[in-house]
Amino acid sequence: MTRRWRPPLVLVLMGALGGSLAVTFLGLILFRYLGPEIGFRLAAAIVMAGIAAATMVLAWLFARLLMRPMQALEHYAIGVQRGQDVAPPVRFGTQELHHTGQAVLAMARSLQDGEATVRSYTQHVTHELRTPVTAIRAAVELLDDADLTSSDRALLQQIDGARGQIEDQLTALTEAARARATRFEGTSTLRDVDLPAMHPDLTVVEEGRDLTLPIPVEALTIILHQLSRNAGEHGATRVTVLATLASVTLCDDGPGISDGHADRIFEPFFTSKRDSGGTGMGLSIARNVALAHGCELELVCSTSGACFRLHFERL
Repeated sequence: MTRRWRPPLVLVLMGALGGSLAVTFLGLILFRYLGPEIGFRLAAAIVMAGIAAATMVLAWLFARLLMRPMQALEHYAIGVQRGQDVAPPVRFGTQELHHTGQAVLAMARSLQDGEATVRSYTQHVTHELRTPVTAIRAAVELLDDADLTSSDRALLQQIDGARGQIEDQLTALTEAARARATRFEGTSTLRDVDLPAMHPDLTVVEEGRDLTLPIPVEALTIILHQLSRNAGEHGATRVTVLATLASVTLCDDGPGISDGHADRIFEPFFTSKRDSGGTGMGLSIARNVALAHGCELELVCSTSGACFRLHFERL
């Protein structure tokens, strides 16, 4: 960005106020002296035309120095939030807007670089680890046909089980990184998600099923699916979903979440069901999808079972 002089905001505001007062006084003076010479009606018309022209000039200056830079910055911020490829603003009217714009652009670049680093590192790690995991799978399949003792076969099963857990973790890690970067558009309803069909083993009770919600159906589906699957994996048989204009709340009848685990449930890879195949990424994926769409997912207090609330605006 080239260096150029930019007026301070106080100069723009004071100049506009001073210009308005000057135009008013000049109009009165012109009306006072032109009226007797050319007639007060014609003098009034000339003064009004002059005031209108001066007002249009001031409005143009305000639009150029304040409104357009602010709208451009807002457009850029919205584009970055939605993951679109938008060009950053190149003009800032005042010194204050210039400093603010530079700070916003730097923050956006930092966030984009951070997301790109997470995605590239995740892809690199999963790619590098899948090769030895594939080799372990091939070795297990080869040894499975060999004449092994019972103890050796039990050890082989443990190795194959560990290999399966690694593959599940790599898949979950890829899904979590994708959830942070993917953003959908549109609105949805609970009927669009059709949670009862997705989880036939659960009794699903829904309130506000036809209410239009300010979140895309793809995002809402991922979030409610992860929450319902997590409920089923922890012994719940019934989930209740309440939709309002401000949030969606999902509660289950399971054993609930202990106080010691409540602060860690959204951490990647944290699970109390590791022995039964849990990856600990379901709730992390649900929160990442919520954050990617400007929402907030939180654990709320409940007298029984676990209860989660999806707010459509950040808390």
